[in-house]
Amino acid sequence: MNTTYNTRRIHGVEIFYREAGDKNKPTLVLLHGYPTSSHMYRNLINDLSDEYHLIAPDYPGYGRSEQPPMAEFDYTFENYAKIITTLLSELGIQKYSLYLMDYGAPIGFRIASASPEKVDSLIIQNGCAYDEGLETFWDPIKAYWKDVNDKEAETKLRGFHDANGLKWQYTHSVPDVSKISPDNWELDLRHLERPENGAIQLALFYDYQTNVVLYPKWQEYFRKYQPETLIVYGKNDYIFPGSGAEAFKKDLKNLEFHLFETGHFALESHGTEIAGLISDFLKRKVVK
Repeated sequence: MNTTYNTRRIHGVEIFYREAGDKNKPTLVLLHGYPTSSHMYRNLINDLSDEYHLIAPDYPGYGRSEQPPMAEFDYTFENYAKIITTLLSELGIQKYSLYLMDYGAPIGFRIASASPEKVDSLIIQNGCAYDEGLETFWDPIKAYWKDVNDKEAETKLRGFHDANGLKWQYTHSVPDVSKISPDNWELDLRHLERPENGAIQLALFYDYQTNVVLYPKWQEYFRKYQPETLIVYGKNDYIFPGSGAEAFKKDLKNLEFHLFETGHFALESHGTEIAGLISDFLKRKVVK
């Protein structure tokens, strides 16, 4: 099924989204991570669109969505969750599975815990809901939470998404780097170089602490509702390591668990395998 490229004004902001597949088939909402966009799902959309309906939005300030001035827009995970919730409502999507990666995880867990009845299943790839998943990478971010004026921490944080930091995110712990397209970090760099975008990234690093506060609430959601869940995780990710994936086992009983010998952007190196697991999982778990 061909992918279409669309925009819709949500809460006054032009939101870009990719869409593919038959709307009468089960919907999978693809929520991207930092510092990328719906581009990270381009291959997965192609792999699954014959069987499923897929939606992949860009958050404000990412990809091809509008980047409102910080003085006029609240760059927080809570606000992103509200925008995605409204987008889904306006598109008439009332039941869906969620693919949650990196920043997509706290956005998606907000959405799922607010409306459990709408969620068919969860697919989690290198996204966190437990303190165990916040290891060494997070030390400068935690320092920034304690003191937003900590210049040493700020310098480290900016380095995560400069040209070298972007390439590192895509290639670190990947067995065969020749399989990773440089187009990934070149496209990400384009939106990161927009005026004020660096400050937006820092604001979201600072706001991430609001997600950690909600971890107990999300864990309670897992225990109470036991959503059907598939974990497809890059085991050697330095940002969200495999220990964070293991932690989901504490609360989720309806869990299928797969670790891959790769890093953060597991779809780039193991996309075919992950697409196969998702297709099989949704066929068994999501009844339409």
